[in-house]
Amino acid sequence: MAKFEGVKWAPQQMRYGLPEKQFEVVEPDSRVYGVSRSIHYGLFLVFEGIRFYCHKNPGGEIEVVFVNWHLNLERFQKGIAFNLSSEQQEWVPTVDELENVFIHLFLKDPSMRGFLEEMADLGAQGYLRPFTIDEEQSIGVTFPAQPAIRAMACRYDRYLGEPFCGVSVPQLVRAVGINKTGCLKLGVNYLMSVKAVDEAKKLCPEAACALFLDDNPGGNLPDRQITEWDSSCCLFGLRGGTVIKIPESPLILPSVTIQGIVAILREMGVAVEERHLAYGELIDKAKNGELVVACSVGTAGILNRCARLILADEMGQILATHSPDVKHPLFQKLGEAREYYWNIYIEKVKIPAGLRLFKYVL
Repeated sequence: MAKFEGVKWAPQQMRYGLPEKQFEVVEPDSRVYGVSRSIHYGLFLVFEGIRFYCHKNPGGEIEVVFVNWHLNLERFQKGIAFNLSSEQQEWVPTVDELENVFIHLFLKDPSMRGFLEEMADLGAQGYLRPFTIDEEQSIGVTFPAQPAIRAMACRYDRYLGEPFCGVSVPQLVRAVGINKTGCLKLGVNYLMSVKAVDEAKKLCPEAACALFLDDNPGGNLPDRQITEWDSSCCLFGLRGGTVIKIPESPLILPSVTIQGIVAILREMGVAVEERHLAYGELIDKAKNGELVVACSVGTAGILNRCARLILADEMGQILATHSPDVKHPLFQKLGEAREYYWNIYIEKVKIPAGLRLFKYVL
């Protein structure tokens, strides 16, 4: 569901070699070897998507603002550790080290000044994209020899997430729990994400999201559990006013944004129930009108409400369809929660319990 508008990338990117702890700013099109473990085998491909706000503080200084980004850094760190051998774990950066690299070495670099000045003048939302790559020229099927972190940043005007059609894809599995990769932001997970959306389009040509079930395709379909959308987490709003959040597990990426949205909803007096949701139960709620709305929650779009949800079996036979009750108070409250989340960045609202604001003068 990547529908960015008005994207402008920063004029530079950064590189940080993990073995030698060496930082440098490089050109935005700085290349890596075509013969690479990362490119050929998907080894050491970890990334993050981190929203930020850039403005000028009352003193006229450029300031960048993040919400709960320590969780992004921790998740990135875990992904790096997973991709390195037991002998290479000393190369895994600390969260403080990552914070220093991204803020004090990269964003504070003089080459980034003009871009950030422009962002601050516009009061624009930004997107920081750290990622990893093996810098060695090799096609050996081994752990990376020259693992490095790179990062780029952009600003964007808006992310078009509503309205969207979502389709369940019980015939596909995004990740396997026993491997513990579904809870990490790894590049290798996202092939199945785009394949799932391609499958979803067979039932709804304009489908933008695919809803995954658990990693038990041989199980009884109604008993299988909802996990997440192809590249975002999900919330389900019920007629009684309760919102269901799927618990974190090895199959589900621990979303930074959804934690913020849940904190906001609770601050607004909305009951949020964290529990597993069986596919059969979701189908029943869609049929009997108890389901008010299904939501996609992620970094760029924050929260988007599904305009049409198609629930199918493994053969593509439609079992139920759902459209939101746009007049229900919960539908409106979820939209308000999205606005509230962005207003935390621009400091127009108070921060709910459990969220942290990080501000850096550049």
